[in-house]
Amino acid sequence: MTNKTEISIRPGRPREFDTDAVLDKAITRFSEYGYHGTSISDLNACLGLTSGSIYKAWGDKRGLFLAALDRYMFLRGEAIATCLASQSSGRDKIEALLTHYAWLSCEAAGRTGCLVIETAVELSLSDKEVAGLIAAQQARRETQLRRLIEEGQLDGSVRRELNATAIAKLLMVLQQGMRVLGKTGADTEGMQGMVFELMRLLE
Repeated sequence: MTNKTEISIRPGRPREFDTDAVLDKAITRFSEYGYHGTSISDLNACLGLTSGSIYKAWGDKRGLFLAALDRYMFLRGEAIATCLASQSSGRDKIEALLTHYAWLSCEAAGRTGCLVIETAVELSLSDKEVAGLIAAQQARRETQLRRLIEEGQLDGSVRRELNATAIAKLLMVLQQGMRVLGKTGADTEGMQGMVFELMRLLE
């Protein structure tokens, strides 16, 4: 169901807009240029909303940013769940997940970047609330990876002697590193090659 917000521009003239569509545009802008690299006037042009509409709906730029970050993490979670749903073994799930990240990080699409990583680099030291949100998100992703490794060890698709916690951290580094490299327009072949070599470690 479409999420819409109604903003009163003038008395008796409410303006309705698709909140999720606006947040998706904000996600792209913040991912590409960062929080400090995005002004209210940038958002006016990008979102097609006046400053008054933005303030009315989200309070200020930070409120809009937090809403965009929350939606981004939700959408990434849904995409990952879909990616894993069609796989059976733990190893296949890991490979599907890494391949998904590789494609996200390739060529022109990769230049948009990851909002979580952009935020971690830019705001973690200056904004405790944001730092907490990012830390919680990263912990969830690392836990998910560890469980996939353990699943693979139980079903025999991943070597049992591997340290699941250490390998999960390694996979996290690979995922995040691919997104960082993607900002420079990394090529598909290089990204897929990293996934191939990492998967060999699990055999």
